[in-house]
Amino acid sequence: MIANALGGKPLPVYGDGQNVRDWLYVGDHCSAIREVLARGVPGETYNVGGWNEKKNLDVVHTLCDLLDEARPKAAGSYRDQITYVTDRPGHDRRYAIDARKLERELGWKPAETFETGLAKTVRWYLDNQEWVDEVASGDYRKWVETNYAQRA
Repeated sequence: MIANALGGKPLPVYGDGQNVRDWLYVGDHCSAIREVLARGVPGETYNVGGWNEKKNLDVVHTLCDLLDEARPKAAGSYRDQITYVTDRPGHDRRYAIDARKLERELGWKPAETFETGLAKTVRWYLDNQEWVDEVASGDYRKWVETNYAQRA
């Protein structure tokens, strides 16, 4: 989404964008895995979640607002690039993660809120454009084209 926004490309949102997901900053995900590896009970299952349930469309709006502030367009908002694409069949409306066991037994909880984690992610993309360009120019780009070209 960030690369598409910066490249002036459409920002595809499945269906009506009301699907709910639990969002977690990558650094928090890594710290949770480290905690499970260090102190978890072998054979036990620990769900990792962020306690940040958001509708997909709200996530895209927040992302656009952050980019409008960090790297404003010459005209308009990044929100103008949002497009709605046909939802895939059987797409779950909500993914729920119950991470209470991880917090209760290992004392882990995310350090970042949804807002601070997304802001850090946007900043990383802005500061690492060369890496993003490398990924976008290779096999990953071909995979995206193959898997998403027919959804519009």
